[in-house]
Amino acid sequence: MHHGWILAGKRGLEKRAFAQAAARDLVGDTGEGDHPDILLLDHPPKDDKEARKKADGKPYERARNIKIDQIRAMQRRLNTRPTMGDNRAIIIDPADDMETAASNALLKTLEEPPVGTTIFLIAHRPSRLLPTIRSRCRILRFAPVEDAAIHAAVADQSPETQAELREAAVHAAGGSPGMALSYLKHDMGKIDQLLRRIAHEGDRDFTLRGALSAAIGTRPDRERQSVLFDLSRAILTDRMTDTPREDLAKLADAHSDLVELAAQAPIYNFDANFLVMEIGGLLASVAGNRSSANV
Repeated sequence: MHHGWILAGKRGLEKRAFAQAAARDLVGDTGEGDHPDILLLDHPPKDDKEARKKADGKPYERARNIKIDQIRAMQRRLNTRPTMGDNRAIIIDPADDMETAASNALLKTLEEPPVGTTIFLIAHRPSRLLPTIRSRCRILRFAPVEDAAIHAAVADQSPETQAELREAAVHAAGGSPGMALSYLKHDMGKIDQLLRRIAHEGDRDFTLRGALSAAIGTRPDRERQSVLFDLSRAILTDRMTDTPREDLAKLADAHSDLVELAAQAPIYNFDANFLVMEIGGLLASVAGNRSSANV
């Protein structure tokens, strides 16, 4: 068993559930509660005030990144023996949201892992991980789910939703059941339509981008913002099937810029209106008539 694994795939493919099941198998646990030899690192509370809310069992706002302090605390745990056996599992979700300093600190553990320790790095965008981290792990890729299975999941968990909206959610999901459910949870139908109109028609007078900004709101939460980026990337990917060969380079550049913007957003805490203008501009740049894009 290799000591480091990258679980790669789109958001919403149950990579964390897989990691938790694998971790329980490694430590020999058949229960459902917390286990002292399974350490989960995810986004911590934003600040001390939010940490108190978490301690009180109240809803709390999370930080945008996984911090170096979390990696250091995990490494201190690794200096001791496992509590209940010979094995220990670490789950970092999502690993592509680690601060640079946290990534560099984790690299030292991957280079010299303690005996019996397995590390699962959940990555929605593996390219954001340090090349040196990727080189020390094996990658397990989670394939997109067939539309029929996503239809069944959406119908089961959101039976009250209109069939037309469920169909739009499945189409936008790009093979991710979690994405389809997030689409419905955050009522992304209107936003999806506006994004697609910008990509196909352009937005010369910024009318569509203005409507998009109003639909997103001034303070979209982290998940809603993630769905916005996922939808935008899916739209650009869809355009590849009907884009003339001579325009594919422009489409690829827009997709690359969108991926970079998505990576920067959690770090720089961009204003929501700025994000809408940037995303809208990238989508407008691939519209059929470039002169109408106004980018």
